[in-house]
Amino acid sequence: MASDLGMLAAIAVVAATASPLGGLVALLRAPTTLFMSIALGFASGVLLGTISFEMVPNALTRSSMPATVAAFSAGFLAIYAFDLFIHRGKLVGEKAAEREKVVRFHRRHRPRGSEVTVLAGGTSVEELIEGVSIGIGAAIEPQVGLVIALAIGIDNFSEGLSIGELILNEPDADRRHQKKRIFGWTGLIAAAVLVSTLIGWLLLRDLSQAVLGGLFGMGAGGIFYLTIAKLVPEAEERHYQQAAAIAAGVGFLVLLVLSAFL
Repeated sequence: MASDLGMLAAIAVVAATASPLGGLVALLRAPTTLFMSIALGFASGVLLGTISFEMVPNALTRSSMPATVAAFSAGFLAIYAFDLFIHRGKLVGEKAAEREKVVRFHRRHRPRGSEVTVLAGGTSVEELIEGVSIGIGAAIEPQVGLVIALAIGIDNFSEGLSIGELILNEPDADRRHQKKRIFGWTGLIAAAVLVSTLIGWLLLRDLSQAVLGGLFGMGAGGIFYLTIAKLVPEAEERHYQQAAAIAAGVGFLVLLVLSAFL
């Protein structure tokens, strides 16, 4: 029990510290758009690989197909609903015909926070699902928890870079204040991962295999939404010579290999 908890804590710390590390890298040297595209694309591929090769197969092994589909849908819809809440029910793409209408709406009804607050605060809440997924994965099988923690750590590093990039690009900002904000937000993300990982392992690991499978499927749905709706578009916005797509393919293959050997 003590050794298992120690291993889980080590895994969680690695995943959690990745976000402040990304913020530190952004502070030391402002990331180029090409580097951001590669980092975000790689993180996207890694997360999609984790869902495909670890999370969904393990959910199906421990639960039925209908239950897994329902759980995946619930996780997906929960994060989508949170996204709608942050943006006051209006989400729109850059080239959507409805964009001007939504922009006018947001001038009257601003999103619940600045761009940095929306990204960092939203990421912190989303980390609760990812951390619980690490804890449940470790309860199912230590190697599964390790792979998920690695994937989420890579994702958190890219999120830390994004937060640092946004804060550093704000006009007329004081450098010391920028540092405090970067480490404040990335530290909050790190704390969310640590706490939710321990909750997932300590409070949920004794549940039945069917329930664990359902929770795992729910985590997969939430992470899938984050990857498709957030990471992939961010990576593609900055890509050069399809760097984001290539990095995503590499990340996906890395998880395929890890899943086969761990």
